[in-house]
This record gives sequence, structure tokens and C-alpha cells, in this order.
Amino acid sequence: MTYVVYGASGSGSMPVEAALTLMKQPFSVVEAVTWEGDAERDKVAVVNPMRQIPALVTPEGDTITESAAILLWLTERHPEARLAPPPGDPIRGQFLRWMTFIPAAIYSMYWVRDVPSRLVGDDGPAQTVLLQRTAARIAECWGVMESQLEPGRFLLGAEPTVLDLYVTVASRWTPRRRRFAEVAPRMAEVVRRVDALPELADFWAARWPFAAGEDR
Repeated sequence: MTYVVYGASGSGSMPVEAALTLMKQPFSVVEAVTWEGDAERDKVAVVNPMRQIPALVTPEGDTITESAAILLWLTERHPEARLAPPPGDPIRGQFLRWMTFIPAAIYSMYWVRDVPSRLVGDDGPAQTVLLQRTAARIAECWGVMESQLEPGRFLLGAEPTVLDLYVTVASRWTPRRRRFAEVAPRMAEVVRRVDALPELADFWAARWPFAAGEDR
């Protein structure tokens, strides 16, 4: 009874893999670095016609795509891991709010950033402006989230949820941790705690270690 994750180091599969690790569920990874070209995207086409990662194949053979959907489904499948507030919990609404805010407002920017020519062709100056403005938009969205939260030890209280995993991963993407800490200093404290969770130490080291000089 093993899950199969289609993903890549540093990608949106990281919170899914981290969640499975905390849930103590066996999984394997089909490495597909989709931003490196069609050959890599073709690896995912067998399970996701959008040729995007992450994709999760369940032990029953079903395929689930979209990182937020995968994370939410896993918390329902494995409630014993306590990585989401249950239905009826007072913080459930805010949990769902931010779990959908991240892909809608932030994650979506990277489809544009990965291949700027999708929107502006081969116009170099236009691509530069696009990259600058999307980075600014991402930072703005993190600032909005920061202004609406009152983190405890973790984003929604004393215990971690998959939301913490999602933010911890996405905060390492452009404009990266230094800018993230500037616009979301309290959230930055939380993601550093997630970085340091003993239960994830081996996972981070194996799948996405910090590069020399990378902001934390």
C-alpha cells in the first residue's frame, strides 16, 4: 500500500512528500523536473494530461492532482496524523481559506514565471518586467497573509498542519526567504520551526537541502 508522487526536488511536490513523511505513509517518487522541457513533462502525462506536478497516485490506483487538493485529501485519509483541523473546529474556516489562497494567489504566479514567453513571447525587456512584477505580487500576497494571521508556534496555533508545510515550501521560491521575512516576519519564524522539525530532518536533507548561502 504505497503512494506514488510525481514531483521534483524544490517543487510543489515537497509539501506532499513532507506530509506523507509526517503521516508515516510509504511512498515513492517519480522525479519529473517539468520546467526543464517536454521530455520531463511527458513523464507526468501518463497521470496528468496537464503534464504538471505534483500528482499523487493512491494505493488504489486513483490519481489526484493540484497540490492543495492532494494535501487536503491526505489529511482526510489520515486524520490520525492531526495535520488539519477537523470539520467543525473553530479554525477550520481559516485553514481552508489559506489553503486555497496559496495556489490561487501565489502558486499560480510560477506558471508565468517558469516560462515568461508563454505570455510575452521572446521580448526580453517585457520578460524582465513580467518577472519583476510577479515577484512583487508574490511578496504582496505574503504580506496580506501575514496581516490576517496571529500565529502561535505554528500558523494556526500550537500544532503544525499541512498549511505550515505548504508555506514553508513556497516561501523558498522567488522572491525567496529574505524577502519573505521582510514582508511576513512572524510567518518567517514559523517556517524556520518547520525547517527544524526533527521528524522532517532526514526528509529535508535528502530531498531539498538548503544550498550554501541560501537565506533561511
